[in-house]
Amino acid sequence: ILNVMVDRYLDLRAPLTQQLDRWQRALLDTRRVFSNWSAVLDTGIELRRLEALSEEQYDALQEFRDSTLDQPESPAREGLLVRINDVMEHVQRVLSHARRLEATVESAVQLNFSAQAQRTSRIVQILTVVTVILAPLNLLAGIYGMNFEKMPGKDHPYGFWFMLATMGGLAAIMAAIFSAKRYIERSR
Repeated sequence: ILNVMVDRYLDLRAPLTQQLDRWQRALLDTRRVFSNWSAVLDTGIELRRLEALSEEQYDALQEFRDSTLDQPESPAREGLLVRINDVMEHVQRVLSHARRLEATVESAVQLNFSAQAQRTSRIVQILTVVTVILAPLNLLAGIYGMNFEKMPGKDHPYGFWFMLATMGGLAAIMAAIFSAKRYIERSR
């Protein structure tokens, strides 16, 4: 009975592994936000239960094997010991698989947090570059927006165009510098 039960645990390996693979792909998908956190949490809880149950079964089988070893030698005893060792090996496989899947769930969550941190860092970097490019332009616009009677270039017929060219050139130079330093990259 115990052997059949343990073999059923082993049958759960493939579907659980496939589900965790799907979740890992979904966690890394940048087009959609992952929202199935309760299922991931429930799976982690179930894997810990399976691990605890397997440890208890392994301990019980070990006690049963030890008590069988205390009995006098007989052909039935040898067959029973072989069967107990086989079931213990199956329980050990279930236990190690449950631990691996639990580690996979944890690494998937950490992978998601890492990907989110990377996306946030990229957004902050873009916003910083835009702010740095626009800050000097704001300064020039602020200075030339003051209501003073005497300002350089104010009375010149092309003063507005000179200022506009200066601001555009400054923005282009800063964008080129940021691009050369790879602060600005073309999206794929």
